[in-house]
Amino acid sequence: MKKRVIFLAISLLLATVAAGHAEVKAGAFSVTPFIGGYTFEGNEDLKTAPVFGLRGGYHFTRNLGLEGFFHYVPSESESMAGNPAVKLYGMGIEGLYHFMPESRFVPFLAVGVGGNRYSVSGATNDRDRFTVDYGAGLKFFLTDNLALRADVRHVILPLHDRYNELLYTIGLDFSFGGAKKAMPEVRTIRAAEPTAAAVAVVAKDSDGDGVVDDLDRCPGTPSGVQVDKDGCPLDSDRDGVYDYLDKCPGTPAGVKVDRDGCPLDSDGDGVYDYLDKCPGTPAGVKVDRDGCPFPVVRKIAPQAARPMEVAIVEKGRVTLNVEFDFDKSIVKKKYHDEIAELAAVMKKYPDLKITIEGHTDNVGGLAYNEKLSLRRADAVKKYLAEKFGIEASRLNAKGYGPIRPIESNATKEGRQKNRRVEAAANYIIKK
Repeated sequence: MKKRVIFLAISLLLATVAAGHAEVKAGAFSVTPFIGGYTFEGNEDLKTAPVFGLRGGYHFTRNLGLEGFFHYVPSESESMAGNPAVKLYGMGIEGLYHFMPESRFVPFLAVGVGGNRYSVSGATNDRDRFTVDYGAGLKFFLTDNLALRADVRHVILPLHDRYNELLYTIGLDFSFGGAKKAMPEVRTIRAAEPTAAAVAVVAKDSDGDGVVDDLDRCPGTPSGVQVDKDGCPLDSDRDGVYDYLDKCPGTPAGVKVDRDGCPLDSDGDGVYDYLDKCPGTPAGVKVDRDGCPFPVVRKIAPQAARPMEVAIVEKGRVTLNVEFDFDKSIVKKKYHDEIAELAAVMKKYPDLKITIEGHTDNVGGLAYNEKLSLRRADAVKKYLAEKFGIEASRLNAKGYGPIRPIESNATKEGRQKNRRVEAAANYIIKK
C-alpha cells in the first residue's frame, strides 16, 4: 500500500513539472474536438442551439498558427410553419496569433474566412453563405501535449449585412511533434532595492461598450448595444434612429422617419408618405395600397325620353392577397378559392388585364428580396394560367422586394403579412 502511495505522489509530481514547462511549439500539429453553443441574430428567426465540431492546425512558429475547422449546429426555425429543423454546417480556415506561447496559460487571437450551409427540413434546396469571423481564446496546458481550450467567435455574413452569429466553445487540444525548448539555466539573482515606479494609467470605459471614455463620442450607451469605433450605437439604415430603438429597420435612404424610425404617414391613411400617391386624403376615407381613395360606385339615372332603355353602369373591383412562407415562392392550396374568384372575373371580362405584385419582408439583402418577390408574382401568374386557363398575355408580374410593407417588420406577425402577392383590377358592370 505504501509503495502505491509513493508511486502516485511521484506521478502527480511529474505531471505538475510537465505542465509547468508546457508551451506552444513551433512545427507542432494540433487536433481539437469541441462542443459549445451557437446564437443567431434575431432577424434570422433561428433558435440558439448546441454546436459540435473539430479543429486541426499547424504552428509555423510559437506565435503563428493556421487552423481548419468544421462544426455542426442542429437548430430549428422560429417563424416557419411547424418549426422545421434547420441544420447548419460551418467550415473554414483561421489564422492564430499566440501571446506568451511559453507559459501555461496561452491567450490568442483568431481571424478567418469560411462558409455556412443552412439545410431546412423538407426543403429541396440548401442555402450557402460566405462568412468571415474573428475572436479570441485561451489554452490552459495540463501537460506538454494536452491543453484545455476555450474559444469565442463573432461570425459575420458580409453579403447579408444584417446577419451576425456568435460561436462559443470548449474543447481539448492535442498537439503532436514540434521542437522542444531547452531548459533554462538556473541562476540566483539578488533582489534589487525598490525604486520609484511609474504609475500606470488605466483607460476607463464607463459604459462598458469597448471604447474608452476619452475616445467615446456617445457616452452612456446601454449595456449590450453594439457600437461603432467611436462608441456610438449602430444605425444600419442611416435614418438617424439607432438600431436598438428602430421599430422599422431597413427604411430606404433619404426617407423621413419619426422618433421610432418609421416612415411618416402625414394623412394617417396607413400608407407611408414616400409610397403615398394621394397625399392629404381626408381622415376616415378608405384607400388602396397606393394611398388613393377607392372609386365611388355610382348609378346613371335613366333618361326621361327613353324610360325603357335604361343603362345602369357600375364599377366593380376584384382583389387578391396571397401570403407565403419565409424565403418561399410556393402557392399554398388554401388560396386556391381566392385565386379562382379572380380567374372567374377575368373569364367574364376578357378585355381585363391585371398586374400581379410580389413583396417580401426586410430579412436579407435588397437584391435577393427583389428576385424572391418576382418569383412569388410569377408563381401566382403561372397558377392562373395552368389551373384556370388565363392567357399569360393578360397577366403582368412585378417584384417590389421589401420596399412596400403593409405591416411593421419588427414583429414575426408583421413580417408574415409582408410576404405576399397582391393584385387588383377595376372593371365596368353594364346592366
